[in-house]
Formats: sequence, C-alpha cells, structure tokens
Amino acid sequence: MNSENVQSVPATDQQSGVSQDIEDFIYLISHDVRASVRALLELPHWIEEDLEEAGVKVEGSVAASIELMNRHTGRLDRMLVDLLTFSRIGRMQELRINHLHDVLDQVLEEIQVPAGFAVIRNLDCDRVEMGDRDVLTLFDSLIRNVLKHHDKPSGQIVISSAQQGGKMRLSVADDGPGIPPEYRENVFGAMRTLRPRDEVEGSGMGLANVRKIATLYGGAADIRDSPYGRGILVEVTIPSNESD
Repeated sequence: MNSENVQSVPATDQQSGVSQDIEDFIYLISHDVRASVRALLELPHWIEEDLEEAGVKVEGSVAASIELMNRHTGRLDRMLVDLLTFSRIGRMQELRINHLHDVLDQVLEEIQVPAGFAVIRNLDCDRVEMGDRDVLTLFDSLIRNVLKHHDKPSGQIVISSAQQGGKMRLSVADDGPGIPPEYRENVFGAMRTLRPRDEVEGSGMGLANVRKIATLYGGAADIRDSPYGRGILVEVTIPSNESD
C-alpha cells in the first residue's frame, strides 16, 4: 500500500488515563486467553480422531456434542480476535497519507467477496490521512458488515469518498435488508447484534470498530438510508487539511 509518513497518531481521551488502562487490559486478556482457546479448538478434533482410531464410531449425541463444542469455541475465538482488533485501534502505527484504491485492493483480497456481489468505487478523493492499520480496519469492518447481514446471495456495495467543507467523507452503501432507524445508534455499541448469533455469526464488534476509529480521528460515524433503494449507508466523517 502506497503511503507517506506524516506524524504519529494523535492521542485522545480514549487513549489516556483509565481508558488507556482498560484498552491495555483488553489487549492483554484477549491475546493471552486466545492461546488457550486455540488449544480448545484443536481438542475436539483430537478426541474424535482418537475415538475413530479405537474403532468407536462418532455419531448421535456424541457427534452433536462435538459439533456444538466446535461452534461455540470458534465463536469465542472470533470474539477474542475482534476484541484484539478493537484494542489495537490507534496503537503502534503512524498517521499517514493512505491511498484508498490500494487500501481497498488489500481489504478485498483478504475478504474474498462472493461472486454475486458487485463492489463499486466512487472515490472522488483517493487520499486519506489516517493510521495505516486503522484505515484497513475501517473498510474491512464496513465491507464485512454488509456481507454478513445481507439477505440475498447477490448485491452491490458502493464505496465512496469525497472532500467536503473541510472534512473527508467516507461511506459504504449497500442494498441489503437495512436497519430500522430506532436501532441505528445501538448497533455502534460493542458486541451488539440485531439478530441471534445462531442466525448470523459474529461478535457485534464491526460497527463498534468503525465508531471508535471515527472518534479517534476527531470525526463521527452515522447510519443513513441507502441512496440505492433498500439497505443502509454508513458514513464516516473526519477533519481534513485538504481543500475541496
């Protein structure tokens, strides 16, 4: 990713005092506990293999219990990964000029968007001043949020950027099921999901990451109606030194 080194990511109230202690605690707990969770992910497979080698066929309630263990342990592992991502926002990186086409190329290669989805770029401005890892987390969270909650096997994701009134506006719009207005603020909370985790796997940290990044850089994150019919538009605005 092309980038130009500018200065360190600025510290905010979220990164000082008690808030910083909490961030450090989340980081350490998530990192250390995940090592044990990784072992728990492997154990059911080892047990299953040992039983099969001993001539015991794994089926019925035993197979169901192993599958349930795998599902819940995998969910716990994803939650820890997402907590690590949340705690790393603004840490150990420098403020840079990031080129959005390069950022999106990297994010989309990692996500591997399903073939039925079209990703449309309306990038009126290709440069954004942000920590290089934070800008990746921002767009990764926004795009995964669309794919996770879309109710059809095909759709479109429209990624836009523009300079306006001394601000950089970054947005991701979709044509999915949308979010009722009364719930739009709630979904920015950590570990918030509108549907049960048995229906949609996820920790509910995606939009919490988006809001935290926006706030860190002195901006805001909001949800609006999508201009493309159904769905929503998530918009992040941050102060910019560049002119329109």
